[in-house]
Amino acid sequence: MTDILIVEDNKELADLLCDFLRADNYTVSVAETGEKALSLYEKYGARLIVLDIMLPGIDGFAVCRKIREESNTPILIVSAKTDKEDKLNGLVLGADDYIEKPYDIDIMLAKIGGIFKRRYSVDELICDDIRISKASRTVYKNDVQLEMTAKEFDLLMLLIENKGKALTKEYLFNQIWGSDSFSEQQTLTVHIKWLRQKIEDDPKKPQRIQTVWGVGYKYESV
Repeated sequence: MTDILIVEDNKELADLLCDFLRADNYTVSVAETGEKALSLYEKYGARLIVLDIMLPGIDGFAVCRKIREESNTPILIVSAKTDKEDKLNGLVLGADDYIEKPYDIDIMLAKIGGIFKRRYSVDELICDDIRISKASRTVYKNDVQLEMTAKEFDLLMLLIENKGKALTKEYLFNQIWGSDSFSEQQTLTVHIKWLRQKIEDDPKKPQRIQTVWGVGYKYESV
């Protein structure tokens, strides 16, 4: 998964921010249109999206709205549109912050660093009686360690991090297996079955990993 997806049609500005972020050891992808941004996000994901509003084709607001339908990935809007209505619109659509152009690069890097620290630096993730250690990649249920393959662990993490949100099969598959051209989407169904056998009280009547018919799956607290 990419650390940061920059969505910016100003190549000079995008390249400058990209250089600073890579110097801080982030992995970065750049999209100059909303359509390309959604395509890259669907294929590879991102831990943070830095999103311009005024883009050729679909605008940043539409990109923000589409991503929020599937994920709670942090979105940092960066725009020359400074009207109160534009800021409110971005925040109402689910953006985590709204920065005006031109911006100070040090402030931008500090905001990005803050988002990563708040969202990703916590090692332990707890949901009901499920406890996950990100550092050791271990999962416990009622303090009993569960055996997990790498893909099962990644899939469970993705579901719990988006608790309550219905994630499409395509999104889940691309996030976990997108770079593996030999896998098929049926692999997702099999892994969901295996996860349910490990974490559900009754795998035949799953309460945690729920099927959302016609869409995909979502994780719910019990």
